[in-house]
Amino acid sequence: MFRALLSISFCLLLTGSAFAQEYDLLLKGGHVLDARNRISAVRDVAIKDGKIAAVAENIPAARALKTVDVTGLYVTPGLIDIHAHVYRPTYGQGFRADNQMVYPDGFSFRAGVTTFVDPGGSGWRNFEHMKDMVIDRSRTRVLALINIVGHGLAGGQYEQDLTDMEVKPTADMAHKYKGLIVGVKSAHYSGPEWAPFERAVEVGKIENIPVMVDFGSARERTMAELFSRIFRPGDIWTHMYGGNRGEQDPKTLGPSQAMIDGRKKGILFDVGHGAGSFRWRVAVPLMKAGFLPDTISTDLHTHSMNAGLKDILNLMSKFLALGMTVDEVVTANTWNAAKAIKQEQLGNLSVGSGADVAVLRVEKGTFGFIDQDSARLKGNQRLICELTLREGKVVYDLNGMAAVDWDKRPDN
Repeated sequence: MFRALLSISFCLLLTGSAFAQEYDLLLKGGHVLDARNRISAVRDVAIKDGKIAAVAENIPAARALKTVDVTGLYVTPGLIDIHAHVYRPTYGQGFRADNQMVYPDGFSFRAGVTTFVDPGGSGWRNFEHMKDMVIDRSRTRVLALINIVGHGLAGGQYEQDLTDMEVKPTADMAHKYKGLIVGVKSAHYSGPEWAPFERAVEVGKIENIPVMVDFGSARERTMAELFSRIFRPGDIWTHMYGGNRGEQDPKTLGPSQAMIDGRKKGILFDVGHGAGSFRWRVAVPLMKAGFLPDTISTDLHTHSMNAGLKDILNLMSKFLALGMTVDEVVTANTWNAAKAIKQEQLGNLSVGSGADVAVLRVEKGTFGFIDQDSARLKGNQRLICELTLREGKVVYDLNGMAAVDWDKRPDN
């Protein structure tokens, strides 16, 4: 009898031990923002084997190998930046200081970003080079909008060459790498022709992926015609607050009729701040008129990262200063961004999803935010990244929240 009781007690001990290690990591006490699952509340987030295992109230710390107290912080899906330049072709010139691309892992995790989408750096001729040099070598998830120009964002004559804007090879490459190539990009074209945009949309139709357009500088083409004749619902207009391409009504200073009609059609509007595509004199009146962005992307590159843009959190903080809520700016760069690129496995904290997570702090104070013209708007809050997880692993930890004090380590 004694041996039987001892055996039962031993089994219960083993069961309890296994139960205590049900999760690898527990983020406890944070305010979870998950638009897909309509959660904006204090919840605990448990992670197992790189996946979200549970999102619930009061998960016991004893059930996890490691618990991190995130009380007072926001816990969000890893941020998605759908407009960040992480590849540029050089065509035999080697690396140059003016290349403008940034290396993904150096700029992603510290800002809570777990997914970058390169906007047209590569075309069908060099996407596989980008895949080898950037996508396959980065811990950051890197996706791509393939350029309708076969040579990609090679600048100058390359981007104006209509003969290098081919539908079939572009569609073939997008099909070959479906899931990595998540859209088509047309950018910087300055001629009067509509061919670059028509061909990009044709690829989009073949592969069921969206098209993003940076409209270039030609005045013969109008935004209204692009939206009404060529764009489909779900296609993306970037640089929406630049004011250079008909975004603003000259009389009301609010959104132009083309912008209003485009939104009714289902066209998506993206910030694409960059170094020359965001002005307060455009953003303020458009926001006051209720024309908010669908996605808040950076247009990150070496010319924008030290100017008004800085990074995605500084940009999101600008929109807090413009009146959006924390919930709204996070949604723009998580669930909205995932839907825009048709990658709905991303941008959420659903059970079973990959555990890409950002832990953000809202810092209160007096801050100044500048636009492309060095004009300032003051704000009283800004977002800071405390912790970033990629596939359940800590990849950035600003204040050592997930670390152990040096004198308490077992190897001390």
